[in-house]
Amino acid sequence: MKVDRRSLLIGGGAGVGLIVAFLAWPRHLGSDLAVGRGEEAFGNFIKIARDGRITVAVPQAETGQGIWTGFAQIVADELGAAWETIGVEPAPLTNEYGNPLAARAGWLDGVGLLRTHELEQTGEMRITADSTSVRGFAQPLREAAAVAREMLVGAAADRWNVSPRDCETADSFVINGVRTFTFGELAEEAADRNPPGSPELRRTERERLAGQPQPRLDGPAKTTGSWRFAADVRLPGMLYASVRPAPPGGSLESFDREALRRFRGVRHVAARSDWIAVVADNWWAAEHALHTAQPRFSGSRTPADLRPLYEEALAGRAGRKFRLGDYESAVKGARPLAATYFVAPSQHLGLEPLSATARFSGRELEVWAATQAPMFARDLAARAAHVSESDVTFYPLPPGAPSGRAIEADAIPFAVELARVLKAPVQATLSQGTSQAQDAVAPGALARMAALPGAGGITNAWTMRVATVSGMGSAVDRLLGRRERSRAIRNAVAGIPPYSVPNILIEAVRAELPVTAGYMRGSPAREFAFFTESFVDELARAAGVEALSFRMSMLGGNGRLARCLQAATRLAGWDGGGPGSTMGLAGASAFGSHIGLVASASIGEDQKVKVHRLVAAVDCGQVVNRGLVEQQISAGLIWGLAQATVASPEWVAGMPRARPLGLLALPRLSDAPEVVVRIIPSSDAPGGVSGLGCVPVAPAVANAIHAGSGKRMRSLPFDVAA
Repeated sequence: MKVDRRSLLIGGGAGVGLIVAFLAWPRHLGSDLAVGRGEEAFGNFIKIARDGRITVAVPQAETGQGIWTGFAQIVADELGAAWETIGVEPAPLTNEYGNPLAARAGWLDGVGLLRTHELEQTGEMRITADSTSVRGFAQPLREAAAVAREMLVGAAADRWNVSPRDCETADSFVINGVRTFTFGELAEEAADRNPPGSPELRRTERERLAGQPQPRLDGPAKTTGSWRFAADVRLPGMLYASVRPAPPGGSLESFDREALRRFRGVRHVAARSDWIAVVADNWWAAEHALHTAQPRFSGSRTPADLRPLYEEALAGRAGRKFRLGDYESAVKGARPLAATYFVAPSQHLGLEPLSATARFSGRELEVWAATQAPMFARDLAARAAHVSESDVTFYPLPPGAPSGRAIEADAIPFAVELARVLKAPVQATLSQGTSQAQDAVAPGALARMAALPGAGGITNAWTMRVATVSGMGSAVDRLLGRRERSRAIRNAVAGIPPYSVPNILIEAVRAELPVTAGYMRGSPAREFAFFTESFVDELARAAGVEALSFRMSMLGGNGRLARCLQAATRLAGWDGGGPGSTMGLAGASAFGSHIGLVASASIGEDQKVKVHRLVAAVDCGQVVNRGLVEQQISAGLIWGLAQATVASPEWVAGMPRARPLGLLALPRLSDAPEVVVRIIPSSDAPGGVSGLGCVPVAPAVANAIHAGSGKRMRSLPFDVAA
């Protein structure tokens, strides 16, 4: 039975007795978690029930990367809990769950110190992106679990009248010799204890879950189809809307009103200056009616080929510079090797269309939408409804793809406006084609590279002048409601080679693009690794040095990447990648992790790139779940391959023209390459992996194609005929 310590304090009288009682008052752990009957909260991440169930609050979005499982496993391992007792729930939308790496990752560059501090304190930067989830939250989760564990152990030790140091935890028990208590038996008593100020992390090797390939907690629901996405929401009396937004900067000019009158089941037509929607009893009816109405929009002319815009940016002005050493002095009087590389803007191409559902109950608003930035999505809903954030109940749903498009929940304002006008729940969904056209694309980049070999072929000086846009920066600016700023240098820093080059000069210029740039998984590291690792291959061949040996000679300061390259080449049976080989090598250091990759590829009879095998070796620091790492690296490799081989879209009015997914030549199971992933044991801090596999694919494949055919492909997506 719990004792009301407030009654004890008040009954203690005044004066010294009150002071002594106050000093002895337990310092309960504060918590924002909703606690049910029989549950106890241990801070903001953990709840333990009397029946032994342990619930972990997960602030990051489950995009398919396995973060529900990974976070739960971190907590379970530190607690000493049995895996079968662990469950998860989304963390509440409060200020305690902001991404700790937001500022360090550069998302807030240029925002200002005061605004950055405010965004961090309010939890607004609760964003799932840039492979930051485990890197940002592993330590806070371990510390939270360590606090709970010491409180449980303390409660058990008091019952046994022994020292807590004589106790340990395993399988959801506190153990002292042959005596045990379950966590559930101790939860209520433990929650009333003073939390330790600086808990020790678990040291025992008994029943450790760290690194084990535990089954995914989201697996069963996805297998049975019970996992709910944004378009799966169903509410009583709900109506369905199909929406067509205008192109960037465009407006609605006309539509066929008479055609809409002929459709049965149409409940409402909303025509605004920059969008049109048809509302019906089901979405197919709404979409068919809207398609028949043939809305026409104004829009700016967009060139079919965007590359000249990057060329103009490089030719037109100076950019921001990053220096190491003295590049100009190092190359004075010499003729460095030079090459130009280009990555075109690319689409997310997810299967899930943009969708959101809204319902008003008086002044209060409820919204359901997929998002990787739930606090900003809630703010967007509040602005659209002209209410305060406190009047909005937002239900963040998991995105249907890890590509990054869900960082912006564009369908929310349409659903909110229609629900307000119709006074009924409305689900607003953009068709697959419209979702493609409204994509916030990875912005791409154009880079002019030059480097000067030194003694023994080792590169002595390296420069890159690049025209690009910060996709993540553009997305964050829109989330903040700010005008997009001229930010490109943060992208360019990703282009610093992971090698010991004494003299480096990087210059970044912002390209003025007619398309909407946004965040994409693996970018901009994916684009810059293509530049760097392809050019390193050119330097090695110019120096007459085998590709692996050339890299190893410059990796004295990056032993982790060196081990990855060595492991990948051993596993792949590396043949040196000389003329006539089908093997290409690439490496990358990104997201706090390292990867070496050997690709086997050739040009098929259809004059298309055919990738036969991908062999990767990964050092991502301490591994939480080996199965998740292997899954994410494999998936990232295939994702990166798709981005390198799917043809660029046609650009119309600042938008990519929609294409049927079945005609895009996306990698299929029948022609997907064999994928081999080797994880290198490491005691370093955990690194990110969800975007890591995307990064080295394109250069490894390009280097393999050059080895076998002599053709150097310097543009993405690949075009053998170019």
